[in-house]
Amino acid sequence: MNRIKQLRMEKHLLQSDLAKHIGKSQRIVGFYENGERDPSTETLLKLADLFDVSVDYLLGKTDVKNFETIPLSEIDIAFASGIKGLNEENQETLKNIMEGLLAKQKLEEPEED
Repeated sequence: MNRIKQLRMEKHLLQSDLAKHIGKSQRIVGFYENGERDPSTETLLKLADLFDVSVDYLLGKTDVKNFETIPLSEIDIAFASGIKGLNEENQETLKNIMEGLLAKQKLEEPEED
């Protein structure tokens, strides 16, 4: 499903409601939702603000709705910065190590009743 339509439905808005919010006609909103037209940059920004998502999310470039809502610790930032410096083979090795550690940790955690 088109992300604009999905977000509109999550907010319980009609196409006409969304059209008013972004200053477009209901017909244009229908075109956006059906993939018949692409919104302008200005319209994408209005949609992103309205739905509190990133433009990248609207465009389908990421599945993270809003990066600002993800709390990052210093270790997260260091890890992300460090992995970018690795070649593809070493990145894959690091991912495998992480998956192994997570699986090991899950096995070691006590079961909850």
